Amino acid sequence: MLIARSIALFCLAALFEIGGAWLVWQGVREHRGWAWVGAGIIALGAYGFVATLQPDAEFGRILAAYGGVFVAGSLAWGMVADGYRPDRFDVAGALICLVGVAVIMYSPRGR
Repeated sequence: MLIARSIALFCLAALFEIGGAWLVWQGVREHRGWAWVGAGIIALGAYGFVATLQPDAEFGRILAAYGGVFVAGSLAWGMVADGYRPDRFDVAGALICLVGVAVIMYSPRGR
């Protein structure tokens, strides 16, 4: 149950962080306006809050593992939102990152 909760929180955090960064990008680079930037800033703040809800209490571990989720999630976001087509190296890299997430977060530590 804790692993399922952790994975759900990583997915929610990815939605807020990647979505927030995308909104800022759209507001500034695509000239959609300050409302988009403001929404992005709010989403990025929500990401910071969601990260604190992880069952593990180690900040460094959570953020290191989230980095792998961010890599894979960013490629997926680009596919859905911008029509980006990852190549086999993108996919391989994302899978390696997700394996890293699993090792960092869910390996038995014998505590």
